[in-house]
Amino acid sequence: MKSKILLFAFLLFSALSFSQQLTLKSSGRIYDFNNQKLSNTAVKELLASQPQLLEQYQQGRTKAAVGGFLLGFGIGILGSDLVTGLTQDKTYPTTLTYIGLASTLISIPVIIGHSKKIKKAIGGYNESLLINKTSFNFEKINVITNQNGIGMRISF
Repeated sequence: MKSKILLFAFLLFSALSFSQQLTLKSSGRIYDFNNQKLSNTAVKELLASQPQLLEQYQQGRTKAAVGGFLLGFGIGILGSDLVTGLTQDKTYPTTLTYIGLASTLISIPVIIGHSKKIKKAIGGYNESLLINKTSFNFEKINVITNQNGIGMRISF
């Protein structure tokens, strides 16, 4: 009888305490419940069971790569045209300046959009965990002792 009670208590508390919720920090990194940084492949493995969330996460990563490329390209073109204008006897600004400025300005909404997609994917994953874990809502768990022994009272 004692082993059954201990097994029940162990299963109850392990089910309540186990959670794989993910958090997205402001640095753009994803952390698990132990505050350990997850790699891109680890996040993909966690989201593999839900294809729509995995697709949304991958779209966010693609947008991040495209936005980063556009930002780097734009700043590089702006800088090179500025250096060319300062060192040579040319009229400044040229069309390269406008191309670099346009690329830099286009990159801003693309980069903002990538974080929204990743947040939605992580939020959807966390919501799916909550749906699976809330089948029982325990209001109180009391340990009761009397002359007959020790017992547990659960109110839900």
